[in-house]
Amino acid sequence: MENIVRAMACARCPLQDMPGLRELDETQIAYMQDFKDGEIQLGRGEVLVEQSQQLESLYTLMEGVLIRYRTLEDGRRQIVNFMFPGDLVGLQGAFDDPSAHSVEALLASRLCVFQRPKFENLIAKHPRLGYDVIWMAAEEESALEEHLVALGRRSAKERVAYLAVFLMDRAKSVGMAGDDNRLALPIRQAQIADMLGLSLVHTNRTIKALDRDGLVTWQPNEIHVPDLPAAREFAHFERCCARPKPFI
Repeated sequence: MENIVRAMACARCPLQDMPGLRELDETQIAYMQDFKDGEIQLGRGEVLVEQSQQLESLYTLMEGVLIRYRTLEDGRRQIVNFMFPGDLVGLQGAFDDPSAHSVEALLASRLCVFQRPKFENLIAKHPRLGYDVIWMAAEEESALEEHLVALGRRSAKERVAYLAVFLMDRAKSVGMAGDDNRLALPIRQAQIADMLGLSLVHTNRTIKALDRDGLVTWQPNEIHVPDLPAAREFAHFERCCARPKPFI
């Protein structure tokens, strides 16, 4: 079991002030205060969910960044998505299915913890919050479709540029990146390769080529996209939804 720590009051939740998230109203805040069990903290590299694990809890990411990935029998890994503040972790467990993936902290993270069986009560008492859970699942599916397009139809340069723009877009929506389009995120080239289906050598060459073109500068601890509109155009990146996202 995770080490649950004392939680801050929901009224002081940092997600309430993030520009890309839709804040909860007073009634929802009061309900969530009783609904959640507490919070947990993860260090960088710590695993929250193991693949095939039967989940007893679900989580909302409050601070930090997580990666979701699948591991094949031979040990190869495919990163399927990155999770930012406001994202719901372990949704599959809400429907009694084992987790199809693992979840690991890319940055030190803080998460709200909810007991899985309580979600039936949430949907019954607050249909709007139940609708938000469905919306988040649909939004996740749309993001995964776009990732599949990146893997199947974009060139290597377009893939890496797409990933940089995707991460920058998510980060800006939750206040983790400013107008200078710099994001402090320690992504290794091996992780970029695991996300985009490239070899490590090809990934390294592609990163250097994007840097020479002035589209993306990818350092070990920082991503910089000097001209975000130009990078978006090059990567054929279109935001699927510009409205504030809900969170639980």
